[in-house]
Formats: sequence, C-alpha cells, structure tokens
Amino acid sequence: MKTRTIRPNVHWLGAVDWDRRLFDSLIPLPDGTSYNAYLVAGSEKTALLDTVDPPMWEVLERQLREVPRLDYLVAHHAEQDHSGSIPRVLEKYPDAVVICSTKAKSMLVDLLCIPEARVRTVADGETLSLGGKTLEFIYTPWVHWPETMVTYLREDRMLFSCDFFGSHLATTDLYVTDEGRVYEAAKRYYAEIMMPFRTIIRKNLDKVEAKQIDVIAPSHGPMYNRPAFIIDAYRDWTGEKCKNELVLVYISMHGSVRTMVEYFVSALAERRVTVHLFNLAVTDIGKLAIALVDAATLVVGTPTVHVGPHPLIFHATALANALRPKVKYASVIGSYGWSTKAIETIAGLIPSLKVEILPTVLCKGFPRETDFAALDALAGVVAEKHAAL
Repeated sequence: MKTRTIRPNVHWLGAVDWDRRLFDSLIPLPDGTSYNAYLVAGSEKTALLDTVDPPMWEVLERQLREVPRLDYLVAHHAEQDHSGSIPRVLEKYPDAVVICSTKAKSMLVDLLCIPEARVRTVADGETLSLGGKTLEFIYTPWVHWPETMVTYLREDRMLFSCDFFGSHLATTDLYVTDEGRVYEAAKRYYAEIMMPFRTIIRKNLDKVEAKQIDVIAPSHGPMYNRPAFIIDAYRDWTGEKCKNELVLVYISMHGSVRTMVEYFVSALAERRVTVHLFNLAVTDIGKLAIALVDAATLVVGTPTVHVGPHPLIFHATALANALRPKVKYASVIGSYGWSTKAIETIAGLIPSLKVEILPTVLCKGFPRETDFAALDALAGVVAEKHAAL
C-alpha cells in the first residue's frame, strides 16, 4: 500500500495484512488485519504515530522513503504489533525521539531494547506543537494495556486512538463504508481484548468524548468519519444492561449432553429467549466472545471426564472468566456415569464472573423424563429472570 492523504499534511501509512489468521497465537482473524501508522507534518516538525508489526516493516520502510526527516515517533502502546518496528525507524532517523506515556517508557525499553535516552515521556493532557499542528496526548489506561494513550490533533479534530475503537479487518477502504461489516469486526475486537476492562473504558470514553472529533483513526481497521457510530457502540457494549440472550457452550462425547442441549434450546426458544449455541468441538472463540458481550446468562453443558468437566470446558470457562462479560446468571447442565464434581469445578473456574447461580441439571447416564422436566423448569427460570432485565 502507498501512503494516502487524509488531511493536508496528515497521511495514512502502514500495512494491510490480508493473510494473517491468528493474533497472539490465540485470537482468530477471519478477515485479516491492518497495522495503521500516521504521519503528521507541521511547518517545523514531523511526527510518525505508531509503526507496524515487524514482519511488515518493508512496507512501512518503502513509505518512509518519501519522508526525509522525522523528529518524533509517538508510541501509543508498547505491544509489538504497533511498536515492533520502532528500533528500525530510530535507526533510519538518528535524531528522532520516541514520545510515550510515563508507564510506556520502561515497557518499550524492556520489549524492544531501545536506548532510554531516545525516549521522552509526556503527561496526560500535555501538548506538542509541530508548527500549525498541535498534538494533545490523552492517557487511556487499560485499552487494553496500562500504558496506553491516544493523540488528539487539534487543528484537524482527529483522534488517533491506537487499539481503542479498532477492528481486525483487511480492506482497501480508508474509511468505514460498510457499517454492518465493521460493527461485527469491531465488536469481535472489543470482546476479545477490551471487554475485561469495560468499567475503565467507560471513563476513557468520557475523556475522548469531551473533544470535538471529526475523524477517529485507529491502529487496526478503517477510520471512522462518523465517530458517533463506534462511540455509541462502545457505550452500549461497556454498559451494564444485558439483552434477552443466553450463551450455551457445550461438548458431548456419546450423545447424552447433546440430547439435553437440543431439548433445552427448544425449551428456551419456546419461551422467546435468544440462544447462542457453541459446540466447543468446532467453535470459533471469537464468535463466542462476541456473543458474551450482550448475554444475560451463560450455561455450560458438559459430560463428566474422570469426575470433572470435559477438558474443552476448562478452556471455555477460563476464557469467559478472563473476558469478564456482564452476564448476570449462570448454570450447568450435563451427564455423568458414576460420580461427578463438574459443578464445583466449573464454579471454581469463573471467580471473576459476578453471577447468580441458577438451578443445575445433571443426569446419570442418558437423560430421562425427569431430566427433561428439570430442563423445562430451568428454561422457565431463565425466561423469568430475563423478563426482569
């Protein structure tokens, strides 16, 4: 990709990674991603905002061949997909100084082995004049690391938001053109990395909304020339209100749990509860994370393996615990052969979820009429709880 002009003397640089399908060896990327960097040139100084993931350095290096001088390199976030090419930029521009938050300095030095003397910290709200272009630095901790900040370009009313408001989406579109597609990508992005910090994110939303913003320029995905679209979405996602939705994750070994799940889903649908069903044998964890954003209830369906839940259930419940969604209720359904401690084990895996535990349904062997009746009763309890949301 070539450099693209956003505003006079404000340019998009970076790389579109069409082929990447896994991030942090954990997060699926069904639509690729981009690593956005931005160049702001004033009458006196020039600043590069963020870099690219090291494997994409050659793309950024070609773009920088047209930039004879660089005075500042703003590092919003120390994670390597944004900061990883900083050493090479500093090598290319021996006089450039890295600008970052106070907490970011030691992290950048530790992660990238760059000289401390080339790093200058800025305070929350501090400004830097480039000559006709004023950069204002705003601390936004825990979106999604503690050192993160964003930059507000006063004259052009642009917010360079780094991971905040980002989306893993490879596209040639400079701005959002398909809001439906970007909404899902941004929600997946929020669910996978931002959701654990939603309470703090609400405070950071207040800080950025205090500014007049015409364009939000994140470090992943297209830019927003209608900022209210993504800001309103974040207000919804980070709020406390849940929807009439239930997430049911399960695994079945010999059909007993699958039979229970199918009956339970039907009972919930009959009571007009929306169900998001995930068979962990084939589940995209990103889709599961998205479903957890709005759901009021989480139900785990598991067979018993050596007295405890199935190993895939450990993974799913640990993920839910780490993401800390705003679910209000939880339950367990499943089966066992001779003995089980599945309920106690699962409860111990989700200490970060502040939920009310609803009745559980465990059957010995294949489910019978009494078990189906218990599933009906549980569906009724869920519907009643959701009606009061």
